[in-house]
Amino acid sequence: MNEYFITSESVTEGHPDKICDQISDGILDAYLAYDKYSRVAIETMVSKNTIMVAGEVRSKAKINIVDIAREIVKNIGYTKESIGFDYKTCLILTNINEQSADIALGVDKLEENEKRAKEIIGAGDQGIMYGYACDESENYMPLTCDLANKLTMKLSEIRKKRGAFWLLPDGKAQVTMKYDRNGNPISISSIVISAQHETNIECDYIKSVIDYDVIRTVIDDKWINYDTKIHINPTGRFVIGGPAGDTGLTGRKIMVDTYGGVAKHGGGAFSGKDPTKVDRSGAYMARYVAKNIVAAKLAKRAEVALCYVIGSEEPEAININTFGTANIKEEYISEIVKKIFSFSVADILEELDLRKPQFLKSASYGHFGREDENFRWEELDKVKVLKDEAMQYICESFK
Repeated sequence: MNEYFITSESVTEGHPDKICDQISDGILDAYLAYDKYSRVAIETMVSKNTIMVAGEVRSKAKINIVDIAREIVKNIGYTKESIGFDYKTCLILTNINEQSADIALGVDKLEENEKRAKEIIGAGDQGIMYGYACDESENYMPLTCDLANKLTMKLSEIRKKRGAFWLLPDGKAQVTMKYDRNGNPISISSIVISAQHETNIECDYIKSVIDYDVIRTVIDDKWINYDTKIHINPTGRFVIGGPAGDTGLTGRKIMVDTYGGVAKHGGGAFSGKDPTKVDRSGAYMARYVAKNIVAAKLAKRAEVALCYVIGSEEPEAININTFGTANIKEEYISEIVKKIFSFSVADILEELDLRKPQFLKSASYGHFGREDENFRWEELDKVKVLKDEAMQYICESFK
């Protein structure tokens, strides 16, 4: 294979699907804040000036879902009826039911030992979860995904903190990168940014501000060359946006949430799900392992796949793929990982500190690569022990 291209997309927190993810995770956080053992599965839909929240919950907490939804919409920036969505006047419908007793049977387990009761948790669903890391960027994310997320974050920053009052909450970014045959990034082929704006702002002014204050401040000059195509609001107008322009649903931006389409995805969304749902906790654990593998320089790229059965405490299978980039035998890496990390559901929840409210801030701009948010699954605390174990395997192989 010669040169090839990779494209990744990101969206702002005002995108209709992301509004839904944030409402679902904001509700989850509220339950966990009062009862860390809450079982939550919340889905949200938004359309023009309407929010619908439905799902299943088992918790000691009693929360005001309507107030939480309005506060999140307010913080995003939908604060006036003229743009078709307003936190004060939008209609909010709720339909929250008790968690299925059949699901609870598989998740709730208790094992008695001599001195204390030890919590044993079964997986809240079946499925395959993937985690990925590579050495293309400082946060071990695919470069296209990392840059797309940073562009949308900067777009939000200039709207909220730097006086670009004419920008509205909805927006998207897309980055296409050219790679050489060895998988090294060469240059950016194209950048696309679509930003919702007030009706009376000139297109040329919008383009100049976004080019200077967003693209040029985020993208290193080394990635942009004479043939890089830059598209800013390519249709020429983006006034009708957010839920007024498109219906949003929880869990519809799973590639934006993970690795920008670069790595595999098991198909399960994250937002609105408590961490006993391995769609979420398993994917976080897989990222944690993959990131530490790459940071320990055992491989340049790593994909960790976990397969669970509903009600099962341990994964049915753990697979590691380094795509031919490993610095030691891949089978050694697999043995080392299984020795160092525990993949039982209960141990994942404890290791990654997943019972605390923290998920609203993960619901926009990606769940991974967010090193400034204190997400436990982004820490690199297993690098030394991985290196030490790898050295031991190497030494033993020469005996």
